[in-house]
Amino acid sequence: MKATVQRYNLILAPVLVAGIPLLLYTLDDVPRRTVLKETLSLLTLLGFCFLLGQFYLSRSHRMVRRFRMSRVLRVHQWIGYGFTGLLLLHPFFIVVPRFFEAGVAPGEAFLTMITTFTTPGILLGLTAWGLLLLLLLTSWARRRLGLRYKTWRWFHGVLSLVFLITALWHALDLGRHTTGPLAFYLIAGAVLGAGPLVQRYRSEIKTGVTS
Repeated sequence: MKATVQRYNLILAPVLVAGIPLLLYTLDDVPRRTVLKETLSLLTLLGFCFLLGQFYLSRSHRMVRRFRMSRVLRVHQWIGYGFTGLLLLHPFFIVVPRFFEAGVAPGEAFLTMITTFTTPGILLGLTAWGLLLLLLLTSWARRRLGLRYKTWRWFHGVLSLVFLITALWHALDLGRHTTGPLAFYLIAGAVLGAGPLVQRYRSEIKTGVTS
């Protein structure tokens, strides 16, 4: 029975994380752009979806309880480092097509984008990017920080939750494709993924187990 459930989850996971988002992306009625722009949009979408899927690999989520935790943590680390690196390139993905188009130079477009502080969506994006970079650096230097495991778990978890909120808000505000069914799917995935973690933290606060 345990092996059957594990196989079922292993098949279901890539469908939920990549298959359905790609299907919804394909079915939306947003006008298509160049192959390069669509490819970069897909990479960004997949990067975000895989990082969202990280919440389903936390100890608080029932989907991983039938798996050996050491293996789950290894997968969590591989996905984390790989797709964090990919998503950190997102601001550069936006201006890459400028190299092949007439008009504003890539460097000028990039500078304008990261200094436009009057647009809420861009501010959210810059905040999410900074949080993601902080997640990457602190994960890499975890042992050098000298934090106890429970303190680290809280720090990493809360930072991830704040990143999820700002990144999703940014995507919903400025994303070309994060509308309609895809927006609903991402919101539902975020709530169901982060919910158990929030619930666990609330329980630990009530019982005083936070460090």
